[in-house]
Amino acid sequence: MKIVRTDMELETPFVDQTLREKGHDLVLLPDGVSEKILMKEMEDCEILLMCYTPITKKIIDSAKRLKAIVKYGVGIDAIDIPAANQQGIVVVNIPEYAEETVAEGAFAMLISLAKKLPALQKQMKSNAWVWPSREWLGLDFAEKTLGIIGCGKIGSSMARMAGLGFRAKVIGYDPSKTKEDLAKRGIQKYDDLTEMLKECDFISIHAVLNKKTKHLIGAKEFAVMKENAIIINSARGALIDEMALLDALEKKQIAGAGLDVYSLEPLNNTDHPLKNLYEMDNVILMPHLTFYTEEAMHRLEAETLERITEVMENRPVTIKSKDPRLQNQPQ
Repeated sequence: MKIVRTDMELETPFVDQTLREKGHDLVLLPDGVSEKILMKEMEDCEILLMCYTPITKKIIDSAKRLKAIVKYGVGIDAIDIPAANQQGIVVVNIPEYAEETVAEGAFAMLISLAKKLPALQKQMKSNAWVWPSREWLGLDFAEKTLGIIGCGKIGSSMARMAGLGFRAKVIGYDPSKTKEDLAKRGIQKYDDLTEMLKECDFISIHAVLNKKTKHLIGAKEFAVMKENAIIINSARGALIDEMALLDALEKKQIAGAGLDVYSLEPLNNTDHPLKNLYEMDNVILMPHLTFYTEEAMHRLEAETLERITEVMENRPVTIKSKDPRLQNQPQ
């Protein structure tokens, strides 16, 4: 069977070795592969493994033997799912492998910014020591208010770490959850996002990106935040109006930001619209790697192989995601 895996820079050695040992023709393609090259490889491909590469209708229509698209990751926005389903192609992702892992990464960024660790480390490297002047005053986490936007499994893990672990007050905004749902997770529900943001010392975003949530946080929202507020985004870049975030940081409307995701990836410090963030000591920039731990990657590879095996054996493909776009697919 011919299998194409895009985004080869994200190494999956267990998946690659297993497929080759079983005699399959595995073709690896880099991030940024052209649509033309991908379409050529897709002509006789039966399973497509992808992570970031856009899978357009044109690509799908060129794949006459394709049975399944397996996203080895969570987000499915880059896949034209209706086009795939129209051709009888099932689309599946791996939604649960890094829920706790991403929450840990988000919390690590938040606590680092609250304690001013990036700026202090920079000073230590350049000046060897830092004396306790007011510019280096950090913040306690205990008894501060953390606002969580998107209170699913990752947001709930974040709430547990902050509330039970650090004695923070945790409040949340998630229209899909009831007051009772959030209370069970240690989160006080807010129905109005603006009103919640006014209360927050820290904000962590864990929402799903869709038409309703794109630029959920913009200039209006930054304007109501506290000056000492720190915002973390480890979900999807476009949940924030990033130019409004840059403006808020430059004007010191908020105290800091930790980002692992961006609307335009990869980030760079030469011609990217957000390149000025590299110069800010109150900003942590992660290269979309809060998911990337030894344990999480083991889970991801193991489950990816499970989904591939189901396709090969003509069994129904297990869909663990609750995303409506992946429900009621051809099997």
